[in-house]
Amino acid sequence: MSIPMAPPTLATDAHKGDAGRVLVVAGSATMPGAAILAGRGALRAGAGLVTIACQDRELLRVLPAAIPEATYLDLDGTAFAALLSERSDDAIACGPGLGVAPGVRELVDALIQAYSGHVVLDADALNVVGPEPERLAGAKSQLVLTPHPGEAARLLGREISGDPHDRRDAAMELARRSEAVVCLKGAGTIVTDGERVEENETGNPGMATAGSGDVLAGVCAAYLAVARIGSSTEFDVLRAARAAVHVHGLAGDLAAEALGERSVTASDLVAHLSAAQRSHLDTLASKEVDQ
Repeated sequence: MSIPMAPPTLATDAHKGDAGRVLVVAGSATMPGAAILAGRGALRAGAGLVTIACQDRELLRVLPAAIPEATYLDLDGTAFAALLSERSDDAIACGPGLGVAPGVRELVDALIQAYSGHVVLDADALNVVGPEPERLAGAKSQLVLTPHPGEAARLLGREISGDPHDRRDAAMELARRSEAVVCLKGAGTIVTDGERVEENETGNPGMATAGSGDVLAGVCAAYLAVARIGSSTEFDVLRAARAAVHVHGLAGDLAAEALGERSVTASDLVAHLSAAQRSHLDTLASKEVDQ
Protein backbone atom coordinates (compact mmCIF):
# COMPACT_ATOMS: atom_id res chain seq x y z
CA MET A 1 0.00 0.00 0.00
CA SER A 2 1.41 3.40 -0.94
CA ILE A 3 1.72 5.91 1.89
CA PRO A 4 -1.71 7.55 2.16
CA MET A 5 -2.06 11.29 2.43
CA ALA A 6 -2.57 12.77 5.89
CA PRO A 7 -5.51 14.93 6.97
CA PRO A 8 -4.93 18.57 6.00
CA THR A 9 -3.44 20.83 8.64
CA LEU A 10 -5.59 23.37 10.44
CA ALA A 11 -5.47 27.09 9.76
CA THR A 12 -3.65 29.20 12.33
CA ASP A 13 -6.95 30.74 13.45
CA ALA A 14 -8.82 27.42 13.67
CA HIS A 15 -11.26 26.65 16.47
CA LYS A 16 -12.30 23.25 17.78
CA GLY A 17 -15.21 22.99 15.35
CA ASP A 18 -12.75 23.27 12.48
CA ALA A 19 -10.99 20.15 13.79
CA GLY A 20 -14.18 18.11 13.41
CA ARG A 21 -17.19 17.14 15.51
CA VAL A 22 -17.45 13.41 16.19
CA LEU A 23 -20.29 11.48 17.79
CA VAL A 24 -19.36 8.08 19.24
CA VAL A 25 -22.27 5.66 19.76
CA ALA A 26 -20.64 2.87 21.68
CA GLY A 27 -20.43 0.91 24.90
CA SER A 28 -22.82 -0.84 27.24
CA ALA A 29 -22.94 -1.69 30.93
CA THR A 30 -20.74 -4.76 30.40
CA MET A 31 -18.48 -3.18 27.75
CA PRO A 32 -17.77 0.42 28.80
CA GLY A 33 -14.18 0.11 27.63
CA ALA A 34 -15.28 0.09 23.98
CA ALA A 35 -16.67 3.60 24.32
CA ILE A 36 -13.56 4.75 26.17
CA LEU A 37 -11.18 3.42 23.53
CA ALA A 38 -13.20 4.73 20.57
CA GLY A 39 -13.59 8.14 22.22
CA ARG A 40 -9.92 8.38 23.12
CA GLY A 41 -8.95 7.26 19.63
CA ALA A 42 -11.04 10.03 18.07
CA LEU A 43 -9.61 12.67 20.39
CA ARG A 44 -6.00 11.60 19.93
CA ALA A 45 -6.53 11.51 16.15
CA GLY A 46 -7.38 15.20 16.30
CA ALA A 47 -11.16 15.54 16.61
CA GLY A 48 -11.95 18.93 18.12
CA LEU A 49 -15.22 17.87 19.75
CA VAL A 50 -16.16 14.33 20.77
CA THR A 51 -19.56 13.42 22.17
CA ILE A 52 -20.29 9.94 23.46
CA ALA A 53 -23.89 8.77 23.20
CA CYS A 54 -24.84 6.20 25.84
CA GLN A 55 -27.79 3.83 25.63
CA ASP A 56 -27.13 2.60 29.16
CA ARG A 57 -27.18 5.28 31.87
CA GLU A 58 -24.63 3.27 33.81
CA LEU A 59 -22.06 4.55 31.34
CA LEU A 60 -22.79 8.15 32.29
CA ARG A 61 -21.43 7.38 35.74
CA VAL A 62 -18.29 5.70 34.41
CA LEU A 63 -17.12 7.46 31.27
CA PRO A 64 -16.65 11.13 32.27
CA ALA A 65 -13.80 10.27 34.64
CA ALA A 66 -12.14 8.18 31.92
CA ILE A 67 -12.58 10.77 29.13
CA PRO A 68 -13.01 14.22 30.69
CA GLU A 69 -12.48 15.92 27.31
CA ALA A 70 -15.70 14.44 25.87
CA THR A 71 -19.30 15.49 26.31
CA TYR A 72 -22.12 12.99 26.77
CA LEU A 73 -25.62 12.19 25.56
CA ASP A 74 -28.18 10.00 27.29
CA LEU A 75 -29.97 7.92 24.65
CA ASP A 76 -32.22 6.09 27.10
CA GLY A 77 -35.77 6.82 25.94
CA THR A 78 -34.57 9.24 23.27
CA ALA A 79 -35.65 9.08 19.62
CA PHE A 80 -32.27 8.79 17.90
CA ALA A 81 -33.41 10.06 14.51
CA ALA A 82 -34.86 13.20 16.10
CA LEU A 83 -31.69 13.72 18.09
CA LEU A 84 -29.54 13.48 14.97
CA SER A 85 -31.58 16.16 13.24
CA GLU A 86 -30.78 18.56 16.08
CA ARG A 87 -27.01 18.01 16.01
CA SER A 88 -24.17 19.14 13.75
CA ASP A 89 -21.77 16.22 13.95
CA ASP A 90 -19.40 15.82 11.03
CA ALA A 91 -18.87 12.09 11.54
CA ILE A 92 -20.25 9.28 13.67
CA ALA A 93 -18.60 6.08 14.90
CA CYS A 94 -21.24 3.50 15.79
CA GLY A 95 -21.02 -0.03 17.11
CA PRO A 96 -18.15 -0.83 19.47
CA GLY A 97 -19.46 -2.61 22.55
CA LEU A 98 -23.14 -1.84 21.89
CA GLY A 99 -24.36 -5.44 22.10
CA VAL A 100 -27.04 -6.83 19.81
CA ALA A 101 -30.28 -6.11 21.68
CA PRO A 102 -33.28 -5.18 19.45
CA GLY A 103 -32.79 -1.49 20.15
CA VAL A 104 -29.35 -1.56 18.53
CA ARG A 105 -30.75 -2.55 15.15
CA GLU A 106 -33.33 0.24 15.40
CA LEU A 107 -30.53 2.68 16.26
CA VAL A 108 -28.47 1.62 13.23
CA ASP A 109 -31.53 1.86 10.96
CA ALA A 110 -32.24 5.38 12.21
CA LEU A 111 -28.62 6.35 11.66
CA ILE A 112 -28.62 5.10 8.07
CA GLN A 113 -31.93 6.74 7.23
CA ALA A 114 -31.63 10.07 9.06
CA TYR A 115 -27.99 11.15 9.03
CA SER A 116 -26.25 12.64 6.00
CA GLY A 117 -22.67 12.92 7.29
CA HIS A 118 -19.90 10.33 7.34
CA VAL A 119 -20.35 7.16 9.39
CA VAL A 120 -18.10 4.36 10.62
CA LEU A 121 -20.03 1.16 11.28
CA ASP A 122 -18.08 -1.28 13.41
CA ALA A 123 -18.58 -4.38 15.54
CA ASP A 124 -22.18 -4.70 16.80
CA ALA A 125 -23.50 -2.11 14.34
CA LEU A 126 -22.47 -4.61 11.66
CA ASN A 127 -23.59 -7.69 13.57
CA VAL A 128 -27.21 -6.47 13.74
CA VAL A 129 -27.30 -5.98 9.96
CA GLY A 130 -26.93 -9.72 9.39
CA PRO A 131 -26.42 -11.20 5.92
CA GLU A 132 -28.07 -8.21 4.25
CA PRO A 133 -25.36 -5.70 3.29
CA GLU A 134 -27.72 -4.33 0.65
CA ARG A 135 -29.68 -2.76 3.53
CA LEU A 136 -26.81 -0.32 3.82
CA ALA A 137 -26.86 0.66 0.14
CA GLY A 138 -28.48 3.97 -0.56
CA ALA A 139 -27.82 5.32 2.94
CA LYS A 140 -28.01 9.09 3.24
CA SER A 141 -24.58 9.02 4.83
CA GLN A 142 -21.29 7.93 3.34
CA LEU A 143 -20.41 4.72 5.13
CA VAL A 144 -17.14 3.12 6.14
CA LEU A 145 -17.46 -0.47 7.36
CA THR A 146 -14.67 -1.87 9.54
CA PRO A 147 -15.41 -5.60 9.95
CA HIS A 148 -13.04 -8.30 11.10
CA PRO A 149 -13.22 -11.46 8.95
CA GLY A 150 -15.94 -13.06 11.10
CA GLU A 151 -18.18 -10.02 10.83
CA ALA A 152 -17.54 -9.76 7.10
CA ALA A 153 -18.42 -13.45 6.69
CA ARG A 154 -21.76 -12.90 8.46
CA LEU A 155 -22.53 -9.92 6.24
CA LEU A 156 -21.72 -11.84 3.06
CA GLY A 157 -23.28 -15.10 4.22
CA ARG A 158 -20.18 -17.12 3.39
CA GLU A 159 -16.82 -18.06 4.85
CA ILE A 160 -13.74 -15.97 4.15
CA SER A 161 -10.42 -17.77 4.14
CA GLY A 162 -7.09 -16.30 5.14
CA ASP A 163 -5.94 -16.40 1.52
CA PRO A 164 -5.02 -12.83 0.47
CA HIS A 165 -6.92 -13.12 -2.81
CA ASP A 166 -10.08 -14.31 -1.04
CA ARG A 167 -9.79 -11.49 1.50
CA ARG A 168 -9.42 -8.98 -1.30
CA ASP A 169 -12.37 -10.39 -3.23
CA ALA A 170 -14.55 -10.48 -0.11
CA ALA A 171 -13.77 -6.88 0.79
CA MET A 172 -14.56 -5.69 -2.73
CA GLU A 173 -17.79 -7.70 -2.83
CA LEU A 174 -18.91 -6.26 0.48
CA ALA A 175 -18.05 -2.72 -0.66
CA ARG A 176 -20.08 -3.13 -3.84
CA ARG A 177 -23.10 -4.70 -2.16
CA SER A 178 -23.21 -2.13 0.64
CA GLU A 179 -22.11 0.84 -1.50
CA ALA A 180 -19.60 1.66 1.23
CA VAL A 181 -15.89 1.87 1.79
CA VAL A 182 -14.76 -1.34 3.51
CA CYS A 183 -11.75 -1.85 5.75
CA LEU A 184 -11.47 -5.63 6.14
CA LYS A 185 -9.28 -5.92 9.22
CA GLY A 186 -6.53 -8.44 9.80
CA ALA A 187 -2.95 -8.95 8.68
CA GLY A 188 -2.76 -6.61 5.69
CA THR A 189 -6.07 -4.79 6.19
CA ILE A 190 -7.85 -4.36 2.86
CA VAL A 191 -9.28 -0.90 2.14
CA THR A 192 -11.60 -0.63 -0.85
CA ASP A 193 -14.58 1.18 -2.30
CA GLY A 194 -15.37 -1.76 -4.57
CA GLU A 195 -13.18 -0.50 -7.40
CA ARG A 196 -10.01 0.94 -5.91
CA VAL A 197 -8.33 -1.41 -3.47
CA GLU A 198 -5.22 -1.22 -1.27
CA GLU A 199 -3.56 -3.54 1.23
CA ASN A 200 -2.21 -1.88 4.37
CA GLU A 201 1.43 -2.48 5.21
CA THR A 202 1.59 -1.28 8.82
CA GLY A 203 0.61 -3.26 11.92
CA ASN A 204 1.74 -6.46 13.62
CA PRO A 205 0.35 -9.51 15.48
CA GLY A 206 0.49 -7.65 18.79
CA MET A 207 -2.57 -5.71 17.64
CA ALA A 208 -4.66 -8.88 17.85
CA THR A 209 -5.97 -7.75 21.20
CA ALA A 210 -9.35 -6.72 22.59
CA GLY A 211 -10.26 -3.12 21.81
CA SER A 212 -7.86 -2.59 18.92
CA GLY A 213 -10.75 -2.23 16.49
CA ASP A 214 -12.51 0.23 18.82
CA VAL A 215 -9.50 2.53 18.59
CA LEU A 216 -9.55 2.27 14.79
CA ALA A 217 -13.23 3.23 14.72
CA GLY A 218 -12.44 6.40 16.68
CA VAL A 219 -9.44 7.31 14.53
CA CYS A 220 -11.42 6.73 11.36
CA ALA A 221 -14.30 8.90 12.58
CA ALA A 222 -11.89 11.74 13.39
CA TYR A 223 -10.41 11.60 9.90
CA LEU A 224 -13.84 11.31 8.28
CA ALA A 225 -14.90 14.45 10.12
CA VAL A 226 -12.03 16.31 8.47
CA ALA A 227 -13.07 14.92 5.10
CA ARG A 228 -16.64 16.07 5.68
CA ILE A 229 -15.59 19.59 6.60
CA GLY A 230 -14.00 19.74 3.17
CA SER A 231 -10.89 21.85 3.77
CA SER A 232 -9.25 19.60 1.15
CA THR A 233 -11.30 18.07 -1.64
CA GLU A 234 -8.56 15.47 -2.15
CA PHE A 235 -9.03 14.06 1.35
CA ASP A 236 -12.20 12.11 0.63
CA VAL A 237 -13.84 9.20 2.45
CA LEU A 238 -11.62 6.52 0.91
CA ARG A 239 -8.43 8.47 1.63
CA ALA A 240 -9.58 9.17 5.17
CA ALA A 241 -10.18 5.46 5.78
CA ARG A 242 -6.81 4.56 4.26
CA ALA A 243 -5.02 7.10 6.42
CA ALA A 244 -6.79 5.87 9.56
CA VAL A 245 -5.85 2.26 8.90
CA HIS A 246 -2.24 3.20 8.15
CA VAL A 247 -1.79 5.37 11.24
CA HIS A 248 -3.57 2.86 13.48
CA GLY A 249 -1.20 0.14 12.29
CA LEU A 250 1.80 2.43 12.68
CA ALA A 251 0.77 3.14 16.28
CA GLY A 252 0.71 -0.63 16.79
CA ASP A 253 4.21 -0.93 15.34
CA LEU A 254 5.54 1.78 17.62
CA ALA A 255 3.85 0.19 20.63
CA ALA A 256 5.32 -3.22 19.77
CA GLU A 257 8.77 -1.68 19.36
CA ALA A 258 8.53 -0.08 22.78
CA LEU A 259 6.80 -2.89 24.68
CA GLY A 260 7.12 -6.09 22.65
CA GLU A 261 4.28 -7.58 20.63
CA ARG A 262 3.06 -9.79 23.49
CA SER A 263 2.51 -6.78 25.74
CA VAL A 264 0.57 -4.47 23.41
CA THR A 265 -2.92 -3.45 24.54
CA ALA A 266 -5.48 -1.25 22.84
CA SER A 267 -4.70 1.56 25.27
CA ASP A 268 -1.10 1.40 24.07
CA LEU A 269 -2.33 2.11 20.54
CA VAL A 270 -3.97 5.31 21.75
CA ALA A 271 -0.81 6.24 23.63
CA HIS A 272 1.28 5.88 20.46
CA LEU A 273 -1.13 7.62 18.07
CA SER A 274 0.60 10.98 18.47
CA ALA A 275 3.99 9.57 17.49
CA ALA A 276 2.40 7.59 14.66
CA GLN A 277 0.76 10.65 13.18
CA ARG A 278 3.97 12.65 13.51
CA SER A 279 5.93 9.84 11.83
CA HIS A 280 3.34 9.70 9.04
CA LEU A 281 3.71 13.41 8.37
CA ASP A 282 7.52 13.17 8.48
CA THR A 283 7.45 10.34 5.94
CA LEU A 284 5.23 12.31 3.59
CA ALA A 285 7.46 15.38 3.95
CA SER A 286 10.59 13.38 3.14
CA LYS A 287 8.91 11.93 0.04
CA GLU A 288 8.10 15.43 -1.18
CA VAL A 289 11.73 16.48 -0.70
CA ASP A 290 12.96 13.42 -2.62
CA GLN A 291 10.67 14.28 -5.50
